[in-house]
Amino acid sequence: MGNDFLSKIIECKKEEIRNAKTIIPESELRCQAFTVRHQRSFSKRLKQGGVNIIAEIKRASPSKGAIKIDLDPVHLAKAYEKGGAAALSVLTEKDFFKGSFEDFKLARSATSLPVLRKDFIISEYQLYESAVLGADAVLLIVRCLSENRLNELIAMSSELKMDTLVEIHTEKDIEIATRAGAELIGINNRNLQTFETDIGIAMHLMSLLKDYQIPVAASGIQNRKDIEKNLEFGLNNFLIGESLVKATDPIEFLLKLKGKSRK
Repeated sequence: MGNDFLSKIIECKKEEIRNAKTIIPESELRCQAFTVRHQRSFSKRLKQGGVNIIAEIKRASPSKGAIKIDLDPVHLAKAYEKGGAAALSVLTEKDFFKGSFEDFKLARSATSLPVLRKDFIISEYQLYESAVLGADAVLLIVRCLSENRLNELIAMSSELKMDTLVEIHTEKDIEIATRAGAELIGINNRNLQTFETDIGIAMHLMSLLKDYQIPVAASGIQNRKDIEKNLEFGLNNFLIGESLVKATDPIEFLLKLKGKSRK
Protein backbone atom coordinates (compact mmCIF):
# COMPACT_ATOMS: atom_id res chain seq x y z
CA MET A 1 0.00 0.00 0.00
CA GLY A 2 2.87 2.38 0.88
CA ASN A 3 4.50 3.39 -2.40
CA ASP A 4 1.18 3.11 -4.18
CA PHE A 5 -0.42 5.30 -1.52
CA LEU A 6 2.15 8.07 -1.87
CA SER A 7 2.05 8.12 -5.66
CA LYS A 8 -1.74 7.88 -5.67
CA ILE A 9 -2.24 10.72 -3.23
CA ILE A 10 0.19 12.97 -5.10
CA GLU A 11 -1.67 12.29 -8.35
CA CYS A 12 -4.93 13.15 -6.56
CA LYS A 13 -3.35 16.39 -5.32
CA LYS A 14 -2.28 17.37 -8.83
CA GLU A 15 -5.80 16.80 -10.11
CA GLU A 16 -7.27 18.68 -7.16
CA ILE A 17 -5.01 21.67 -7.85
CA ARG A 18 -5.87 21.66 -11.56
CA ASN A 19 -9.58 21.73 -10.71
CA ALA A 20 -9.14 24.44 -8.08
CA LYS A 21 -7.35 26.69 -10.58
CA THR A 22 -10.41 26.60 -12.86
CA ILE A 23 -12.47 28.03 -9.99
CA ILE A 24 -9.95 30.53 -8.60
CA PRO A 25 -7.02 31.37 -10.92
CA GLU A 26 -3.61 31.27 -9.26
CA SER A 27 -2.98 34.99 -9.85
CA GLU A 28 -6.20 35.88 -8.04
CA LEU A 29 -5.51 33.51 -5.14
CA ARG A 30 -1.98 34.88 -4.83
CA CYS A 31 -3.31 38.42 -4.42
CA GLN A 32 -5.66 37.23 -1.68
CA ALA A 33 -2.83 35.36 0.05
CA PHE A 34 -0.67 38.47 0.37
CA THR A 35 -3.35 40.62 2.01
CA VAL A 36 -2.60 41.61 5.60
CA ARG A 37 -3.92 39.10 8.12
CA HIS A 38 -3.44 38.26 11.78
CA GLN A 39 -0.73 35.65 12.32
CA ARG A 40 -0.24 33.47 15.37
CA SER A 41 3.34 32.32 15.91
CA PHE A 42 3.49 28.55 15.57
CA SER A 43 7.25 28.22 16.07
CA LYS A 44 7.23 30.38 19.21
CA ARG A 45 4.82 27.98 20.92
CA LEU A 46 7.24 25.10 20.32
CA LYS A 47 10.11 26.95 21.94
CA GLN A 48 8.38 27.00 25.32
CA GLY A 49 9.59 24.81 28.16
CA GLY A 50 7.66 21.78 29.35
CA VAL A 51 5.67 19.42 27.17
CA ASN A 52 4.32 21.11 24.03
CA ILE A 53 1.58 19.23 22.21
CA ILE A 54 0.30 19.99 18.73
CA ALA A 55 -3.19 18.51 19.08
CA GLU A 56 -4.64 17.18 15.86
CA ILE A 57 -8.13 17.17 14.41
CA LYS A 58 -8.26 14.07 12.25
CA ARG A 59 -11.32 12.16 11.06
CA ALA A 60 -9.62 9.20 9.32
CA SER A 61 -6.37 7.91 7.83
CA PRO A 62 -5.36 5.38 5.17
CA SER A 63 -3.67 3.15 7.74
CA LYS A 64 -6.38 3.27 10.44
CA GLY A 65 -9.52 3.91 8.40
CA ALA A 66 -12.26 5.85 10.18
CA ILE A 67 -11.04 7.31 13.47
CA LYS A 68 -13.94 9.63 14.32
CA ILE A 69 -15.73 10.63 11.14
CA ASP A 70 -18.43 12.62 12.96
CA LEU A 71 -16.09 14.71 15.13
CA ASP A 72 -16.96 18.33 15.91
CA PRO A 73 -13.92 20.51 15.08
CA VAL A 74 -15.17 23.42 17.19
CA HIS A 75 -15.71 21.24 20.27
CA LEU A 76 -12.34 19.52 19.86
CA ALA A 77 -10.42 22.74 19.24
CA LYS A 78 -11.87 24.32 22.39
CA ALA A 79 -11.14 21.17 24.41
CA TYR A 80 -7.57 21.06 23.13
CA GLU A 81 -6.97 24.67 24.12
CA LYS A 82 -8.50 24.10 27.55
CA GLY A 83 -6.30 21.03 28.00
CA GLY A 84 -3.17 23.08 27.39
CA ALA A 85 -2.28 22.27 23.78
CA ALA A 86 0.48 24.47 22.37
CA ALA A 87 -1.04 24.49 18.87
CA LEU A 88 -3.53 22.73 16.63
CA SER A 89 -3.05 20.61 13.52
CA VAL A 90 -6.01 20.18 11.17
CA LEU A 91 -6.16 17.69 8.31
CA THR A 92 -7.51 19.27 5.13
CA GLU A 93 -6.86 16.29 2.82
CA LYS A 94 -10.30 15.08 1.78
CA ASP A 95 -9.92 11.83 -0.16
CA PHE A 96 -7.80 9.77 2.23
CA PHE A 97 -8.18 11.59 5.56
CA LYS A 98 -11.73 12.96 5.18
CA GLY A 99 -10.55 16.44 6.15
CA SER A 100 -11.71 19.77 4.72
CA PHE A 101 -11.10 23.50 4.57
CA GLU A 102 -14.28 23.86 6.64
CA ASP A 103 -12.76 21.80 9.48
CA PHE A 104 -9.74 24.08 9.41
CA LYS A 105 -11.73 27.33 9.42
CA LEU A 106 -14.06 26.17 12.18
CA ALA A 107 -11.20 24.99 14.39
CA ARG A 108 -9.13 28.15 13.97
CA SER A 109 -12.09 30.44 14.64
CA ALA A 110 -12.88 28.54 17.87
CA THR A 111 -9.51 29.14 19.58
CA SER A 112 -6.59 31.53 19.91
CA LEU A 113 -4.02 28.78 19.22
CA PRO A 114 -1.80 28.79 16.11
CA VAL A 115 -2.96 26.22 13.55
CA LEU A 116 -1.00 23.98 11.22
CA ARG A 117 -2.54 23.01 7.90
CA LYS A 118 -1.73 19.32 7.49
CA ASP A 119 -1.96 18.12 3.90
CA PHE A 120 0.22 16.87 1.09
CA ILE A 121 1.50 20.21 -0.16
CA ILE A 122 3.34 20.12 -3.47
CA SER A 123 2.75 23.56 -5.02
CA GLU A 124 2.69 27.30 -4.40
CA TYR A 125 -1.04 27.25 -5.16
CA GLN A 126 -1.63 25.22 -2.00
CA LEU A 127 0.46 27.69 -0.01
CA TYR A 128 -1.72 30.53 -1.26
CA GLU A 129 -4.78 28.48 -0.25
CA SER A 130 -3.23 27.99 3.20
CA ALA A 131 -2.62 31.69 3.67
CA VAL A 132 -6.17 32.54 2.61
CA LEU A 133 -7.47 29.89 5.04
CA GLY A 134 -5.55 31.60 7.82
CA ALA A 135 -2.93 28.90 8.36
CA ASP A 136 -0.13 29.87 10.73
CA ALA A 137 2.02 26.97 9.54
CA VAL A 138 2.04 24.27 6.87
CA LEU A 139 3.40 20.74 6.72
CA LEU A 140 5.98 19.95 4.04
CA ILE A 141 6.92 16.28 3.67
CA VAL A 142 10.47 15.67 2.41
CA ARG A 143 9.52 12.31 0.94
CA CYS A 144 6.88 13.90 -1.28
CA LEU A 145 9.06 16.67 -2.73
CA SER A 146 12.24 17.10 -4.72
CA GLU A 147 14.95 19.04 -2.92
CA ASN A 148 14.48 22.05 -5.21
CA ARG A 149 10.72 22.00 -4.64
CA LEU A 150 11.21 21.85 -0.87
CA ASN A 151 13.52 24.87 -1.03
CA GLU A 152 11.01 26.82 -3.12
CA LEU A 153 8.05 26.01 -0.88
CA ILE A 154 9.93 26.93 2.30
CA ALA A 155 10.93 30.25 0.75
CA MET A 156 7.37 31.01 -0.39
CA SER A 157 5.94 30.06 3.01
CA SER A 158 8.32 32.54 4.59
CA GLU A 159 7.16 35.27 2.19
CA LEU A 160 3.60 34.47 3.21
CA LYS A 161 4.66 34.65 6.88
CA MET A 162 3.76 31.02 7.58
CA ASP A 163 6.01 28.67 9.52
CA THR A 164 6.92 25.33 7.96
CA LEU A 165 7.00 22.02 9.80
CA VAL A 166 9.24 19.87 7.61
CA GLU A 167 8.54 16.17 8.03
CA ILE A 168 11.38 13.63 7.90
CA HIS A 169 11.69 9.90 8.60
CA THR A 170 15.29 8.97 7.71
CA GLU A 171 18.82 10.30 8.06
CA LYS A 172 18.79 11.20 4.35
CA ASP A 173 15.60 13.22 4.91
CA ILE A 174 17.40 15.18 7.65
CA GLU A 175 20.23 16.07 5.28
CA ILE A 176 17.74 17.38 2.70
CA ALA A 177 15.72 19.33 5.28
CA THR A 178 18.89 20.85 6.74
CA ARG A 179 20.22 21.95 3.35
CA ALA A 180 16.83 23.63 2.80
CA GLY A 181 17.27 25.57 6.04
CA ALA A 182 14.36 23.91 7.85
CA GLU A 183 14.12 24.87 11.52
CA LEU A 184 11.01 23.00 12.66
CA ILE A 185 11.55 19.29 12.03
CA GLY A 186 8.65 16.87 12.36
CA ILE A 187 10.10 13.40 12.90
CA ASN A 188 7.47 10.94 11.73
CA ASN A 189 7.70 7.65 13.60
CA ARG A 190 5.52 6.11 10.89
CA ASN A 191 7.07 4.94 7.64
CA LEU A 192 4.81 6.28 4.88
CA GLN A 193 5.81 3.39 2.63
CA THR A 194 5.13 0.48 4.99
CA PHE A 195 2.94 2.25 7.60
CA GLU A 196 4.98 0.59 10.34
CA THR A 197 5.35 2.75 13.45
CA ASP A 198 8.29 2.81 15.86
CA ILE A 199 8.42 5.58 18.47
CA GLY A 200 12.16 5.01 18.76
CA ILE A 201 12.68 6.67 15.36
CA ALA A 202 12.30 10.22 16.72
CA MET A 203 14.49 9.47 19.73
CA HIS A 204 17.24 8.24 17.44
CA LEU A 205 17.04 10.87 14.71
CA MET A 206 16.81 13.93 16.96
CA SER A 207 20.46 13.46 17.92
CA LEU A 208 21.39 14.16 14.28
CA LEU A 209 19.68 17.56 14.16
CA LYS A 210 21.51 20.88 14.30
CA ASP A 211 21.37 23.00 17.47
CA TYR A 212 19.00 25.52 15.88
CA GLN A 213 16.52 22.87 14.75
CA ILE A 214 13.42 22.13 16.83
CA PRO A 215 12.25 18.50 16.77
CA VAL A 216 8.60 17.43 16.92
CA ALA A 217 7.86 13.73 17.43
CA ALA A 218 4.83 12.55 15.46
CA SER A 219 2.88 9.26 15.24
CA GLY A 220 2.62 6.49 17.79
CA ILE A 221 2.51 8.63 20.94
CA GLN A 222 -0.24 6.97 22.98
CA ASN A 223 0.25 7.82 26.65
CA ARG A 224 2.29 9.59 29.31
CA LYS A 225 4.84 6.76 29.37
CA ASP A 226 5.60 7.39 25.66
CA ILE A 227 6.04 11.10 26.44
CA GLU A 228 8.43 10.33 29.30
CA LYS A 229 10.57 8.08 27.08
CA ASN A 230 10.96 10.94 24.60
CA LEU A 231 11.70 13.48 27.34
CA GLU A 232 14.69 11.36 28.37
CA PHE A 233 16.16 12.09 24.93
CA GLY A 234 15.41 15.81 25.14
CA LEU A 235 12.27 15.67 22.97
CA ASN A 236 9.49 17.84 24.38
CA ASN A 237 7.38 18.66 21.30
CA PHE A 238 4.76 16.20 20.07
CA LEU A 239 2.13 16.03 17.35
CA ILE A 240 -0.67 13.76 18.59
CA GLY A 241 -3.82 12.89 16.66
CA GLU A 242 -5.49 9.51 16.86
CA SER A 243 -5.23 8.91 20.62
CA LEU A 244 -6.52 12.43 21.33
CA VAL A 245 -9.42 12.22 18.87
CA LYS A 246 -10.47 8.89 20.36
CA ALA A 247 -10.20 10.06 23.99
CA THR A 248 -13.47 10.14 25.91
CA ASP A 249 -12.28 13.29 27.67
CA PRO A 250 -9.66 15.05 25.51
CA ILE A 251 -9.06 17.75 28.14
CA GLU A 252 -8.21 15.21 30.83
CA PHE A 253 -6.15 13.15 28.39
CA LEU A 254 -4.11 16.17 27.31
CA LEU A 255 -3.44 17.13 30.91
CA LYS A 256 -2.24 13.58 31.65
CA LEU A 257 0.06 13.65 28.64
CA LYS A 258 1.55 16.87 29.98
CA GLY A 259 1.98 15.33 33.45
CA LYS A 260 -0.76 17.48 34.99
CA SER A 261 -4.25 16.98 36.36
CA ARG A 262 -7.43 19.02 36.71
CA LYS A 263 -7.26 21.40 39.64
